[in-house]
Amino acid sequence: MAAKGVERLLNVIMTIGSRRRIDRAKLFAVIPDYASAASDQAAERMFERDKAAILELGLPLATERDVLDENTVYYRIDAGTSGAVLDLTTEEYTVLLAASRAWDDAAAGGAARRVRSKLLSLGHDADPDLLRRTPRGAVESLPVLSPLLEAVTAARSVRFTYRGTHGAPAERHVEPWVVGVHDGHWYVHGWDLGRSAARLFRASRIESFPTAGPPAVQERPEQTDLASVLGAMHESDDHDRAVVAAAPFKALALRDRAGAPLDAERLELPPLPRPAARRLVLADVRWGELLEPAAWRSELAEVLTAIADAHEREADLAGVEAAAVRPEPRIRTTPTGTDTLSRLISEASYVMDRGEADLAELSAALGVSTTQLITDLQVLFVCGDMGTGWEDLIEAEWEHGTVRVRNAEPLRRALRLSAVEITALLAGLAALEPSAGEAEAIVASARQKLLAGADGGSEEPPAAPTRAELAEAASVDEMASRTADRAESVLTAVHRALRADVDADEGGGGDAARLTIRYSSTDRPGTSVRRIRPRRIDTDGTRSYLLADCELAEAPRRFRLDRIVEILPPGTPQERAGAGEGPLLDGLVDGEVWLRLDPPGRWVAESFGAAELRDGTDGSTFARVDSPVRAALVDAVLESAGAVEVLAPRELRNTIVTVARVAGTRHTQA
Repeated sequence: MAAKGVERLLNVIMTIGSRRRIDRAKLFAVIPDYASAASDQAAERMFERDKAAILELGLPLATERDVLDENTVYYRIDAGTSGAVLDLTTEEYTVLLAASRAWDDAAAGGAARRVRSKLLSLGHDADPDLLRRTPRGAVESLPVLSPLLEAVTAARSVRFTYRGTHGAPAERHVEPWVVGVHDGHWYVHGWDLGRSAARLFRASRIESFPTAGPPAVQERPEQTDLASVLGAMHESDDHDRAVVAAAPFKALALRDRAGAPLDAERLELPPLPRPAARRLVLADVRWGELLEPAAWRSELAEVLTAIADAHEREADLAGVEAAAVRPEPRIRTTPTGTDTLSRLISEASYVMDRGEADLAELSAALGVSTTQLITDLQVLFVCGDMGTGWEDLIEAEWEHGTVRVRNAEPLRRALRLSAVEITALLAGLAALEPSAGEAEAIVASARQKLLAGADGGSEEPPAAPTRAELAEAASVDEMASRTADRAESVLTAVHRALRADVDADEGGGGDAARLTIRYSSTDRPGTSVRRIRPRRIDTDGTRSYLLADCELAEAPRRFRLDRIVEILPPGTPQERAGAGEGPLLDGLVDGEVWLRLDPPGRWVAESFGAAELRDGTDGSTFARVDSPVRAALVDAVLESAGAVEVLAPRELRNTIVTVARVAGTRHTQA
């Protein structure tokens, strides 16, 4: 929608909203674009598009016919219709605002762009202390999500170009059943019409903007759990309980799966399919050794030996040179007129609710530049009620950094959230929840109100279990309970320190704002003991990180929350982790890393944000990764079970040879 269309819609909203109702004929006469249309039919088509946009905004546009003359049609904004305008506490509003900020506005679809603006239109003020302690999330933001979510809610099919694990893009025609997040990544599960079967698609591999197709005809399953669908991909007839020897305070993912104490040297995993267990053990194989079953142990030794052999040879770089560079998919991300209108109305509502607002603070709240904000105010300035016989325009001013908006009462309203926008907020909450800590109950209550809004408020949805209820349910298993308690105690201590940090900045007690932690890093054996001052929590939807000032490093450091294995007494002496034997895996790889990826290993390119992809003639993919974290990349190569080979640099190939040989030798010894 062009700028002229945005202005027209604002004029329509102002004109209808400024009075109890207005008849269609007068509306067409006073709105310049309708009055100057080439024909009555052109004006009608323009108005129908505008009506759809107004409803999409969340404004309750009502249509009535005169009881005495059916040819006379009136329009009004129904102030009594609330829909999904949420009745939130200050705390719930604060966590939802944080959830909306988990989206990258530059890359997300329209729903994610609109949702923050609509929250601001509610007229709430956030709790600054809670907002500071709420994790800063980063949901995988993709422009393809809005049309996919809309297809689910409208029960329609969609068409898109998809590049699967085997590399070649293909057109797919799908009836989506569910669009959701698992381990920080978006997936689409639905009925593939071309293959007459249920299929799972990773949204980041969709290379064209999905276009709406005919209504869905395949019956949708009552329950669709993404975790179960993904888990089935690793199914095998070979199930067993893997037993693993592990170094104390290491192999934390395996410990969590086994529910084992931090210092336990023998872990027993629950029954798992062989492929799933192999991937879990390989991801932590630097710190562990698979003891049983014997057949799985032998297979693991063969895999590790094959990885070492492949990296010991000279790399074949000719394939990289011969491979065709894969162009980046060009999917439109331009904000729509509806996005712009939502922001304009929210800006006006926000300022009028407060009387005035600081220009810089308002731009920060909306996530737009001050230049964009001033452009928006200039649009407001030329719009208004066109139905009074003269142009009754909105008054907007922003001189000296203070914003004021007057004569725009029809815009002073809370915008309703659509089902798609509610889904965007739910995804943001899901990204924040693992590290919500003491705010978990607030996150849960905000989610319940979102779900009730999505359901039209017809009935209260079933309550989601809290962390405390999950821990209680797990108490029958002492080990699982102990693992849950560890994560809970770390989060609780971090959140208390973050709260105390505000008092410390104001001259209060600084000791409460500091923690002594035992940290188990991925790049060296053993653990370190550090005294830190937490500053904030970040999350990428998969993992949560604590940014803190570290006394031992005398600099800010980033700690993975799940690798803070315990909180120690304040007087515990600080110490660094020992270097141990074997190659050093700390820090980043200097410069470019080239990888060759077979289909099962293509997830590595996505996980490390490959800067360039090339398609080989033999079906393999080549990826360039710039300055990756060394230890994480080595672990990913091992986890891929031979589906990924590092081609360059040679130094990194040598590291993988050493690590794989050591681990392979452990699994061949009696």
